[in-house]
Amino acid sequence: MIGANTMRRDNPRLLVNSDARRAQRVADGRPEYPLKVTVTASGDLSADLKFWHHGGEKLVLTVDSAVEKVRATLGDLADVISVGPDLDWDLALDELGRRGVERLMVEGGGTIHTQLMAQNLADEVHLAIAPLLVGQPEAARFLGAADYPGGSTARMTVLDVRAVGDVVVVRYAPKERA
Repeated sequence: MIGANTMRRDNPRLLVNSDARRAQRVADGRPEYPLKVTVTASGDLSADLKFWHHGGEKLVLTVDSAVEKVRATLGDLADVISVGPDLDWDLALDELGRRGVERLMVEGGGTIHTQLMAQNLADEVHLAIAPLLVGQPEAARFLGAADYPGGSTARMTVLDVRAVGDVVVVRYAPKERA
């Protein structure tokens, strides 16, 4: 899943680049590419974005007031579903479940991450730490201001740490596991 702001800013294709992983998905009875999902409240999406023209099935989750706008813009490039008058994450996740989604990777950006974390809906956080210094005030942020569960003293549990080239990926559990 990716947010519409990130789609407009980065114009990604979001593909499984590994031939072996795609082959394994097919061998497991799944499509070569997982369902690609975007979320938009404004409906401001362009049919020219790479996201729509690469990979497998696409889904847009939006709000009641933007459904017709998105359908008119995208035509048959994606399935378009409303999740209420305002973005209702419970309805959105229920829709994904109906479509067989059992694991959801959310690449962002900050608006989606903030909403999911503030509503305590993330089971894991994979945080990539790269050797870059970004100090611009307008730079993208992982999370925005919100009332997060547990407040400012809540801590996540480290599940795993690994190096991937010059990047460190830390896998966290943001909430207690049963």
